[in-house]
Amino acid sequence: MVKQTLKELRQIGLDFYEYLKETNRTSITDKERLKEIYNTEFRNRTSDVRDPRFCSVHALYVDQWSSSRRPRPPDQREETAAGVSSVQESSSPDQAEIGVRVRRKLACDLLKKLKIQRAEFTSDKHGIRITSEELFTDGKIRLCVESLSEVSHSEHSSKPNNDKKSLIENVNCFLVCLQYTLYLNIENTSSQTVHFIYYTALHWLQFFSLEDEHRVTKTNPLALDPGKNYEIKVKFNGSAIGFHPVTLAFEFKPDLTSSTSFHIVRFIEAHCMTSLGKELAPAAPYKPRSLPAWTPPTDLTIVDGLPPEGMSVMKLKNEVELKPYRIPDFMNPLLTALKLQTSSNDKRKAVLEASLTWENYAEKFKLMLFLEELQMDKKKYCGYVHSVQLDRVKLGFSSELLQIFIEGMKFNIEFTINRLTLRIQHRAAEFAVRSGLAPVLFPAAPPSPAPPQNLPDLKLFDRNLERNPEQYQAVQHIVAGSSKPAPYLVFGPPGTGKTVTVVEAIKQIEKCKANCHILACAPSNSAADLLCKKIRDHVDESLVFRMYASSRDPELVPEELKACSNLVGDCYVFPAKEKLMEYKIVVTTLLTAGRLVSGNIPMGHFTHVFVDEAGHAVETECIVPLAGLLNPESGQVVLAGDPKQLGPIIRSPLALKFGMGLSLLERLMTNFPLYQKNNDMFDNRFVTKLLRNYRSHPAILEIPNELFYERELQACADEYQRNFYCNWEHLPKRGFPIIFHGVTGLDDRESSSPSFFNTAEVEVLMGYVRKLLETDGKKGHAKLSPRDIGIIAPYRKQVQKIRKGLHIVQKDFKFKALSEIKVG
Repeated sequence: MVKQTLKELRQIGLDFYEYLKETNRTSITDKERLKEIYNTEFRNRTSDVRDPRFCSVHALYVDQWSSSRRPRPPDQREETAAGVSSVQESSSPDQAEIGVRVRRKLACDLLKKLKIQRAEFTSDKHGIRITSEELFTDGKIRLCVESLSEVSHSEHSSKPNNDKKSLIENVNCFLVCLQYTLYLNIENTSSQTVHFIYYTALHWLQFFSLEDEHRVTKTNPLALDPGKNYEIKVKFNGSAIGFHPVTLAFEFKPDLTSSTSFHIVRFIEAHCMTSLGKELAPAAPYKPRSLPAWTPPTDLTIVDGLPPEGMSVMKLKNEVELKPYRIPDFMNPLLTALKLQTSSNDKRKAVLEASLTWENYAEKFKLMLFLEELQMDKKKYCGYVHSVQLDRVKLGFSSELLQIFIEGMKFNIEFTINRLTLRIQHRAAEFAVRSGLAPVLFPAAPPSPAPPQNLPDLKLFDRNLERNPEQYQAVQHIVAGSSKPAPYLVFGPPGTGKTVTVVEAIKQIEKCKANCHILACAPSNSAADLLCKKIRDHVDESLVFRMYASSRDPELVPEELKACSNLVGDCYVFPAKEKLMEYKIVVTTLLTAGRLVSGNIPMGHFTHVFVDEAGHAVETECIVPLAGLLNPESGQVVLAGDPKQLGPIIRSPLALKFGMGLSLLERLMTNFPLYQKNNDMFDNRFVTKLLRNYRSHPAILEIPNELFYERELQACADEYQRNFYCNWEHLPKRGFPIIFHGVTGLDDRESSSPSFFNTAEVEVLMGYVRKLLETDGKKGHAKLSPRDIGIIAPYRKQVQKIRKGLHIVQKDFKFKALSEIKVG
């Protein structure tokens, strides 16, 4: 017998429960009696289907209904809650057999046909009309079901017969009473009698129930004489905010014995919301912007605009040329050949398809950078952006344009990418070859066996690291330079202290090596700022310089870093080369390090180059602070990151195919034996894997630990802090501090904004925020401030709706500033 999946077992269990319901035996709870009914009546009722043993179905039945945290099965006195019509009571297995498998087969057939012939099935036909007091549009009714009240858990649990709802409240954070009754009217407008023989929901739903006076089934049809009406009562009684659709199918026959049946389908959508949801609803129906058709002129003269006054003072002269690196003519035919996968004698195609080697290093990366650029939009502009404000952009155009400008004139506006970052990466690939970085980028295998080493005995600034052997050992090897000329790698999952280890190594090198000059980099400004803040804790501020690009918004520079940065007032000042070389530690982003190359800082001046979050950057970004600055014979490179986390973002599928999505960190760990395990151990001269997680609860670590980190991670977060809310009353499972909350909401848009939002998700989210802040310091829980809460959303409009929701909820928390909750 083929083993059924859990999903198939669940469906069979639901079928069996429907069978019990249709034979009026849902009150039976005795296991042996249920087993007898299953084996003698239900299991072998069709010859072509062999159901599993009773124990498999009974286990699901017990798991579904007996848990104290789950709703109980409805008994025979309850209304049908699965979106399936009530049926005539019967104890006959033969009659009930009509309902179970037949219903499922009908649903599958109709749902398939609806995709192709929707109009046919939603149309009234053969004189039968299905209407309602609510207007059907294309066979669909949309109901807005607003909460009658919000009931607290304590209030609700004191009320009788509310076990099911109160249990739902425990998951949803708050209970809402959502009720609606809709009457569907079936009218026979023909001149002949039509038999109403069956109706059902085409999928199982929790909150809908159907009632009719005659209890129509195939064994109990209803004859609708000409001009007669019949009413179906659709009740929605739910407690879950969100979007709840149901598809109802009605079956009719002109003649019970000889004619073919026909179907009419109706769709009902219940949008359940609280008053908060109404305030967050779309401000206006979504209407995409219609752009006028425009054919760009082929013959035009571009009048240059007015560039903004520089936001920087450039004392660091550009002595090393940064070429334009325009896309060469051969790239378009090469791109065509790659897309069509045609044979070509072009040697560049062979270079792309070959593995990355030192011999093709610069050429292959330049080709992949061109491929990535070709994927981008290439547009041109005539003006300059002077500033970007909240809802407007300040542009500088030529005075010639301003002279002819008339209020209300319309323009076709084009923008182009800034190629500076691409040019910097092109130069880095060239300079990597020119400066001989092969021992760094393609390190040789280590000697075997390893020679004995004398590692320095260090007194760490952060004494906590001394209790972590992996971190302490990594700092020792970095200070000793044991991996040179190969890079030293520090990797591990989030929360294991990679940045702390890097910062400690930087401080120890500055302390122990008098002639050192350190360049510390990260892919983003936020990561570079964090590095700089931690470095300054134990290093003289006059020795540290945080260099920002002139494009960085001055308002985003942290207050504590302004004194040691190149921000002077609202202007960025780039010191002369001689002044820059006086600093012991320079902190920049990877691409801003290109300024140092352009300024012709001598190769070898920086003795150590550190790159934090190296797994997030493409390799050509990662080598910007190396190519032209690092002496491969004497310099030390340290890369910290996690190849298992999100890697570089590459838009060109071809560049991705040929290897540009592989970070330098991941390439080294994947392709070079010195960074791989030997006899189940890493060589600590070249790489350290951090194993102790100081951030997360063991339950959060379990899955990534098993999938990615070979079950080596150790949960070392402070036990008191990580268990702050493990016994929170609203957790589905005490001791497991994660809630996966599925919301049946609807992705929506408003006005002309293309960004999506989901009001049901925001409503549920605000419920959790309320409960967290209401719990603050009560029932033994730790105090919680709004600044301790962070919210992440995928879309800009969803972020806006969440902030609006927090503003609305703010009135209930007069003494807490919900604006301090971080949303992004």
